[in-house]
Amino acid sequence: MHTRVAIIGSGPAGLTAALYAARASLAPLVIRGLQPGGLIATTSEVENYPGFVHGIGGFELADNIEQQAKRFGAEYRDTLITSIDTSERPFKLHTDDGDIITADTVIVSTGASPKKLNVPGEDKLANRGVSYCATCDGFFFRDKRAVVVGGGNSALDEGLFLTRFVTELVIVHRRDSLRADQVLQDRAMSNPKVRFVWDSAVEEILGETSVTGVKIRNLKTGAVTDLATEGVFPYIGHTPNTKIFNELLTLDENGYIVADAHQRTNIPGIFAAGDVVDHVYRQAITAAGEGCKAAMEAVWYLAAQDYADQLKAKTAN
Repeated sequence: MHTRVAIIGSGPAGLTAALYAARASLAPLVIRGLQPGGLIATTSEVENYPGFVHGIGGFELADNIEQQAKRFGAEYRDTLITSIDTSERPFKLHTDDGDIITADTVIVSTGASPKKLNVPGEDKLANRGVSYCATCDGFFFRDKRAVVVGGGNSALDEGLFLTRFVTELVIVHRRDSLRADQVLQDRAMSNPKVRFVWDSAVEEILGETSVTGVKIRNLKTGAVTDLATEGVFPYIGHTPNTKIFNELLTLDENGYIVADAHQRTNIPGIFAAGDVVDHVYRQAITAAGEGCKAAMEAVWYLAAQDYADQLKAKTAN
């Protein structure tokens, strides 16, 4: 199968790229991967995406963009890309079911996955009190207690956002000092809603149908205590989904794809957008914006290539 634009990943970045490429009559192929809709599809309600006065379900938002792109000619395939051969054009994308997709351009929008605590109850209670996005879900914890796990910038930044809603924020950190920027530390330390539990780790999340508490172990004394809470926000980092690009694209020290302001990677014709590039904002709206940019760049790149091919053909004649 051949496509002019192959889009790997189907979160807001990939789906928006599909919309713009489809409107340019390029009939892009979206490889959905393991999580159609991306992480946003697992969010029960999105209230900060422009245009939805009363919010919208994460799955519904992703599905709306998918159907919108499909209306203009985008195609979808449920498979995984295992490797990409860039030694010749078109690129060859190898799938996990043994097929080969050829593509003139590729937009990588595989996203990043939150690092999990890997403790009992975490998976069972995901989106039932366990959340990896305070900006997305903080409102649902109004007048409740929430626990943030971590001591870096993300933990404190997102935790401080939660203090707009919660009655108490408990930050559990495995050390006795924070790694976050000093300005964030100062804000957290001076916030009356924030309490720290030092030298400790969450070893279990409690609850049957929703979070009711956590088990916390003191890493110095070994003592285990239960803390009642209705929300748990792990912020111990993100892992970009870039494994198959390790030997192909330029990555930064944390594994994120390095792209310029035009979403171009080190290989001409391959673009990257969304959380696979962005380790700062990680929002649906910023991912969508980058997906738009990547698609427009792909359209312009293909137009330039087509023009060059036409000139070669004229010269040959």
